This record gives sequence, structure tokens and C-alpha cells, in this order.
Amino acid sequence: MKSVAALLLVGMLILWTELPTGTAWSCPHVRVTCAIPNPPNQCYTDQQCPRNKKCCQSFCGRRCISPLFALPI
Repeated sequence: MKSVAALLLVGMLILWTELPTGTAWSCPHVRVTCAIPNPPNQCYTDQQCPRNKKCCQSFCGRRCISPLFALPI
């Protein structure tokens, strides 16, 4: 019984690592923006961001954010 559970766990871990790396969450809505006419951007596309981060409009320019910061407050 223990070997079946271990085999099932290993199989689930293998499937989990094979999932696509794309993100399913969207960028949060920015309600207030800074007064700088052309704020500096840290990124322009999601591919310029580290894994599991997304290039989103922030308070002042675009930057890479993680899903944790995209949750509504």
C-alpha cells in the first residue's frame, strides 16, 4: 500500500513539472498613476520577466510582478 501511494505521488510530481510555464492570472488594475510623463519601464513583455512573473503596468511604469502582488486588496 505504501509503495502505491509513493508511486502515485511521484507520478503527480512528474505531471506537475511538465505543466506549461505560462501564467493564467492577469495584471491588476492600476487606479492611480504617477505624474512623470514617460516613466521608466523595467520590462515590455512577459518574456523579459523571471519565471512565474508577468510584465504589468504599475503605479509608475511597467515592471515584473508575481501573482502574490496581483491579488485584489
